[in-house]
Amino acid sequence: MKYFFLSEGWTVGRVWASEGLWQITAWRRQPDIQRMNICLLEQGEVMWLYRVEDAIITVEVKPAISPQTSRSTQAIGQVILRRLMSAEQVIERLETASARCQLQNIESIVQ
Repeated sequence: MKYFFLSEGWTVGRVWASEGLWQITAWRRQPDIQRMNICLLEQGEVMWLYRVEDAIITVEVKPAISPQTSRSTQAIGQVILRRLMSAEQVIERLETASARCQLQNIESIVQ
């Protein structure tokens, strides 16, 4: 698995695998990208941890368009993430930041 942090209010756009742009018809499924229940709080910004399957090498992210989206965020357009993180890198990052875990079901963690 690979990971990346994404600011709240941003969404995943296009996805690339080693063969190029992810094609749902070729893979016969959507790419496996899941938001975890862990986020960082950094200078008042909430950054959620996402997990992606190993086949994914690059992810495009962009601000979600809504009436509340600021002009400066809209001006960014999109960002391409080319260096996804390993589990070890995520743990190192969590050690140095204010992290928050939102658990929906505590029994699933305890068992």
